[in-house]
Amino acid sequence: MDLMEKNLELVEIQKLEGHTDRVWSVAWNPVSSQADGVSPILASCSGDSTVRIWEQSSLSRSWTCKTVLDETHTRTVRSCAWSPSGQLLATASFDGTTGIWKNYGSEFDCISTLEGHENEVKSVSWNASGSHLATCSRDKSVWIWEVLEGNEYDCAAVLTGHTQDVKMVQWHPTMDVLFSCSYDNTIKVWWSEDDDGEYQCVQTLGESNNGHSSTVWSISFNAAGDKMVTCSDDLTLKIWGTDIARMQSGEDYAPWIHLCTLSGYHDRTIYSAHWSRDDIIVSGAGDNAIRLFVESKHDSVDGPSYNLLLKKNKAHENDVNSVQWSPGEGNRLLASASDDGMVKIWQLATKQ
Repeated sequence: MDLMEKNLELVEIQKLEGHTDRVWSVAWNPVSSQADGVSPILASCSGDSTVRIWEQSSLSRSWTCKTVLDETHTRTVRSCAWSPSGQLLATASFDGTTGIWKNYGSEFDCISTLEGHENEVKSVSWNASGSHLATCSRDKSVWIWEVLEGNEYDCAAVLTGHTQDVKMVQWHPTMDVLFSCSYDNTIKVWWSEDDDGEYQCVQTLGESNNGHSSTVWSISFNAAGDKMVTCSDDLTLKIWGTDIARMQSGEDYAPWIHLCTLSGYHDRTIYSAHWSRDDIIVSGAGDNAIRLFVESKHDSVDGPSYNLLLKKNKAHENDVNSVQWSPGEGNRLLASASDDGMVKIWQLATKQ
């Protein structure tokens, strides 16, 4: 199906109000958002030091705040991420800690607090199996935590190599390969050649190999895991590719190569980019706008290219900090978070 030929629009479904400061990040529960007959659940985190859990009513289809997690963090909660089982929520805070919350159905309890970073924790990510967690910080380090029995978390590795504030960590969707991006303008790839957990930096994607020329804010992968999109303060999105079969065979590391650069679509810093399961890339930026892109069906000799599918100006009244597609197949729900204190739910739909 060629999306470019369909007459699509991004329809605002609902504004979720409640945070009293900027909203930094949103995360869909991976289980509730995919299961039939189960209400989708969304987490949002804010400069107001809280996390809000939102749920959609199966009857009215409207969203309400089910609970506010406000007991643990004393400063901005910058990032939140659900474990693959949907049972645990990790929250990264400027107070230097990462909280682990367990979902007991009607309520959430903080079952563990991870300490170790010298200052603000900027991002948190679970690996595909839920056995490990990664965090990163303004202290320039990336930590890998092993999930043990009895709500215990053990620091398995401290990865140093970035020369500035690390903005985001993201595990590969199918393999235990970790990616980090930084204020130092680079993306680093961390990989353990064997099962001993000795993670090494196996590749640095920087300006010298067609990388970004300013702070890299966000990393996202397509469903197959053979392509990655990154976005930056340099006002571009970059698409990268790898030989995924070679990596998965365990032969050796397959490097990521630059495929193309999308520029001229935002005129302020691009803070967030996310790749949907049906291959639509969304970006959100400091120009208050959201853009959608799809791969061109017309192959060029230079490799793949991407077309602007749709643009939404004034999506928010201030910077768009986070955009996230729902993991559910086919429903095309999108959540966005902004400095205006709002979370918005959108649907990509055919114009009536």
